[in-house]
Amino acid sequence: MANNSFRGSKHGRRGEANHEVEFSCSLQELRSLMELRGAESVTRIQECYGDVNGLCARLRTSPVEGLDGNSEDIDRRQEVFGQNLIPPKKPKTFVQLVWEALQDVTLIILEVAAIISLGLSFYKPPGAERQNCGRAAGGVEDEGEAEAGWIEGAAILLSVVCVVLVTAFNDWSKEKQFRGLQSRIEQEQKFTVVRGGQVIQIKVSEIVVGDIAQVKYGDLLPADGVLIQGNDLKIDESSLTGESDHVKKSLDKDLMLLSGTHVMEGSGKMVVTAVGVNSQTGIIFTLLGAGDDGDGDEEKAEKEKRKKEKEKKKEERKKKEKKDKKSKKDEKGRKGKTKDGGTVEMQPLNEDDEPDKKKQKLPKKEKSVLQGKLTKLAVQIGKAGLFMSALVVIILITRFLIDTFWIQGVPWTSECTPIYVQFLVKFFIIGVTVLVVAVPEGLPLAVTISLAYSVKKMMKDNNLVRHLDACETMGNATAICSDKTGTLTMNRMTVVQAHIAGRHYKKVPEPDLIPAKILDLLIQGIGVNCAYTTKIMPPEKEGGLARQVGNKTECALLGFSLDLHRDYQTVRNEYPEEKLFKVYTFNSVRKSMSTVLRNHDGSYRMFSKGASEILLRKCCKILLASGEAKVFKPRDREDLVKNVIEPMAGEGLRTICLAYRDFPVSEGEPEWDNEAHILTGLTCICVVGIEDPVRPEVPDAIRKCQRAGITVRMVTGDNINTARAIAIKCGIMQPGDDFLCMEGKEFNRRIRNELGEIEQERIDKIWPKLRVLARSSPTDKHTLVKGIIDSTVLEQRQVVAVTGDGTNDGPALKKADVGFAMGIAGTDVAKEASDIILTDDNFSSIVKAVMWGRNVYDSISKFLQFQLTVNVVAVIVAFTGACITQDSPLKAVQMLWVNLIMDTFASLALATEPPTEALLLRNPYGRKKPLISRTMMKNILGHGVYQLATIFTLLFVGEKMFDIDSGRDAPLHAPPSEHYTIVFNTFVLMQIFNELNARKIHGERNVFEGVFNNPIFCSIVFGTLLIQIVIVQFGGKPFSCVSLTPEQWLWCLFFGIGSLLWGQLVSSVPTSWLKFLKTAGHGTQQEEIPEEELEEMKDLDEIDHAEMELRRGHVLWCRGLNRIQTQIRVVNAFRDSVSPYEGLETPESRSSIHNFMNHPEFRIEDSEPQIPLIDEVEGEDEAPTKRNSIIPPPLTGLSNLQPLPSSPNQNNNAMDRIVPLHKDGSRGSGFIPPNSAGLPPCPGSPLHSLETSL
Repeated sequence: MANNSFRGSKHGRRGEANHEVEFSCSLQELRSLMELRGAESVTRIQECYGDVNGLCARLRTSPVEGLDGNSEDIDRRQEVFGQNLIPPKKPKTFVQLVWEALQDVTLIILEVAAIISLGLSFYKPPGAERQNCGRAAGGVEDEGEAEAGWIEGAAILLSVVCVVLVTAFNDWSKEKQFRGLQSRIEQEQKFTVVRGGQVIQIKVSEIVVGDIAQVKYGDLLPADGVLIQGNDLKIDESSLTGESDHVKKSLDKDLMLLSGTHVMEGSGKMVVTAVGVNSQTGIIFTLLGAGDDGDGDEEKAEKEKRKKEKEKKKEERKKKEKKDKKSKKDEKGRKGKTKDGGTVEMQPLNEDDEPDKKKQKLPKKEKSVLQGKLTKLAVQIGKAGLFMSALVVIILITRFLIDTFWIQGVPWTSECTPIYVQFLVKFFIIGVTVLVVAVPEGLPLAVTISLAYSVKKMMKDNNLVRHLDACETMGNATAICSDKTGTLTMNRMTVVQAHIAGRHYKKVPEPDLIPAKILDLLIQGIGVNCAYTTKIMPPEKEGGLARQVGNKTECALLGFSLDLHRDYQTVRNEYPEEKLFKVYTFNSVRKSMSTVLRNHDGSYRMFSKGASEILLRKCCKILLASGEAKVFKPRDREDLVKNVIEPMAGEGLRTICLAYRDFPVSEGEPEWDNEAHILTGLTCICVVGIEDPVRPEVPDAIRKCQRAGITVRMVTGDNINTARAIAIKCGIMQPGDDFLCMEGKEFNRRIRNELGEIEQERIDKIWPKLRVLARSSPTDKHTLVKGIIDSTVLEQRQVVAVTGDGTNDGPALKKADVGFAMGIAGTDVAKEASDIILTDDNFSSIVKAVMWGRNVYDSISKFLQFQLTVNVVAVIVAFTGACITQDSPLKAVQMLWVNLIMDTFASLALATEPPTEALLLRNPYGRKKPLISRTMMKNILGHGVYQLATIFTLLFVGEKMFDIDSGRDAPLHAPPSEHYTIVFNTFVLMQIFNELNARKIHGERNVFEGVFNNPIFCSIVFGTLLIQIVIVQFGGKPFSCVSLTPEQWLWCLFFGIGSLLWGQLVSSVPTSWLKFLKTAGHGTQQEEIPEEELEEMKDLDEIDHAEMELRRGHVLWCRGLNRIQTQIRVVNAFRDSVSPYEGLETPESRSSIHNFMNHPEFRIEDSEPQIPLIDEVEGEDEAPTKRNSIIPPPLTGLSNLQPLPSSPNQNNNAMDRIVPLHKDGSRGSGFIPPNSAGLPPCPGSPLHSLETSL
């Protein structure tokens, strides 16, 4: 049967047939086999092949040894059965990208205007004297000049081409980077197969039909296959079938393992039967591909056919015809459309206008917060620009008409019409250029560049970003829920303590101390009852640590057996995997794993291992030093827990209990499916304490997170004492903090009401204080993440990042705002669900991600600050210039050049600033923070004022200053003037220097800080300068420029550098004085917040260095006063020979105020939570942990100080007097004359004179 089927299917192509005689199974046959499910598949395999081994024999492979792995054989298999690759969709070509960039509306308007201008410049009105058409038209002395009228149009077209090419190139490189990233992700994926009797890991793309693959918990199956041997295998096939129940796979019920499905439990082996496009996932992908592009030739023919049909039936198109037509279409067309058969019937018109395109476009992910804000802002700016440009055109036209026809009284003649039209076109072009400058098309570009650059750099920091916007969301993160094992710890487990045979050993005992009988049981139990995929390999480098492969806890046990000088491999050779009678694999519900062996006499022995507190409850005996088992009562268990397990857990060890149970023949065959019954009456062999040392860099990373206002929570499956010990080692909590540590059970009890439903209010009571969730199940993790995200307790919506590695972490990773999967320990399922993959599994990489995320946000803000300054200035200049001088001082081509610098180059320069540690010294911005803060608004308007002043001065009195001809009121085709060249040159130079100012958005003084760390920035600034020199000196007519003298250049440079000096002035003005400034670029949910609160929020979030300087001045001034007063007092005290403390204050209140001075940030905290400290005091180190992000920042002075011991009255007085100094220092209202009664304005203990000298 097999032979016939393959011959028929291949049309007897000889070359192929020869190969296929070798594999007596054809591709078609295997494909049809894989379409069967459940019992059908079992019967088909029995009918055709006898059993699975028969199928293996047909595929020329061995179920035990696998393929022999020689390259010829592998190549032949790839030739016959295909490679395990699904060809990607074709990327967009450069031409397509150019075409897309051309779709921009403003560019289209410009192109049209330029073409009209070109056409009209070649048109000569016959013999009409230009003079008769009004003053503006005349004054063309030189015929050659009039000839050059076409240059402007051509130059505009050229600059449009430049803009388009740059945009297209950016898109193209982005696409290319993204593809590189995808292929990188794909190459990272490896899978375990057996070749030549060796278990090896190969790339997924190298798997061929006939490979024997080992599948285990957490794998994403890379190809279709048939099960050869399985232990308790359960598979989630929802990705193919949509059924969420897990499907049990076994040799007698269901054999089929399909690609793209997830292994949820158990382990096993399969023989691969279909790869790449022939596997189930591949088939679906090809269908999707066909529907999407309609690229295949048959499809094209199909379309042609349909077009003809359409024309025939246009006249009488009714339901009947439609139905005929549907039936006429052959299979192919239907396949591409299966999804939307309905729409085909409903909309006949749509039918030929390629409905395919709209078909399988998946729903777009909702916009990220940043993109939402940006789109909104861009639309607002665009509207304003449109309004201004329309106004410019209207004003220019009315002025021209009034001037020509009314004031000069020129009659309207037909021969002058073309000249008037030329004027109209000129005005139109000016209007369009205003629009071009006003519309910030660089915004989306800046975001893309910034994100793409960050993603590329994050690869170096071990973050592989799968979704671009995750990078930016990470900057807003307020909470991180982290796994313990492998993320906070090194995931190199070692057994360090053991309780064996009634003795507790603090380090691994010598083997001769353990009774031989117990030792044998122990070694056999470890060897058999650890997954066979777990092993300890020799170190890669000489003298290194042995490599741990597979489950790390099991590696620790295997290592323990090696420490006892016994080799687990001999046990495994004695009991190969096929001989294991039954395996209950580990899962999150059981929290234990058991393996059953069948003895020669028909009895069974089961070995179990698992979490000690769970397994000990199931033990009824324990082995003693004599090697005999003694009854194990609940009281003994409590003693063991108290004396052994808790002390181990207190040192941060994970405790594992190893036990066994015998099933004698006399009891008959046990009921293996009744798990609860099987897993009782165990005999405890030993309890071991496994240490997983904290990664050395983690405590520091966590301190940085807390400093940055991010709460770190630990969610782990370990017991609560271990978890607490590790949390303290990491610095997640300090001993004696009032934060919560709870177990999953307790957590569930507290968040559910009487009916067992989860209530958000209950979660809200817990999560702000919760720091450690131990013994938690994956659902608990999901519940916690969801609870924090949905919570409304704090005014900011929490942004939660989650790390996970197990299959069961998938839901939590998906739910979180950013999901981090582990690149090394993570299962494929976790990686699929995640947004970022940590390639080194290290928590400190998450801190890097936060830094990059915040950096993206800041880069965009920098770019906005720069861009908006240019926009405001250019639009106002063009507008007033047009209104007063009938012509824009900045010509169309010049405007386009400015636009190119501003948009494309500046976005490149400012979006690629590398992040600095300083980004971690402030709290997260929050989702509602406006993009343009008050400080930025101050900078934009401040620089705008300077630039406008300079340009208008040059425009209206420049000719007198430089003693040159005025360029105002020039006729239509007048040659370029020196005057306007100077204006243009100064304008551009001011932008170039302002680009340096834009590098700082919080009003910092030093704008050059770290400028050489960014080569892109430097090269762009110098490059722009050079091009500007070339344009001015050699640009000539197209750029409306004349070459300038060195003296004129120096003046232009002087005005340019002036903007740097002016920047220092602007940054000295504290933002809080400028209450009238509004912020802009809010998120979408703006409407929900009342206005007053918004104002408060803005003041809170504002970071302004000018204010800090003022405040620093106040503090020093205060201390100076304080010191003098203290000295006077001490002198007086000695003069009166009285105790120096008399009349000062009671000791305890002194301590409290002193305490306050030790942490000045407590004071500053409430008016400005985000300032780096004003005066670096020793208290800085402990501070961040004292105020973690639970206290919502806007608290009054007192409530923040409540925890400190205080005697109310004096303390309050002191506080009330200090507050004004900080809060409103600007007004100076807080000062109290030194001689006034009561305490001095600052705490007045004699120790303070010392304190200030710190």
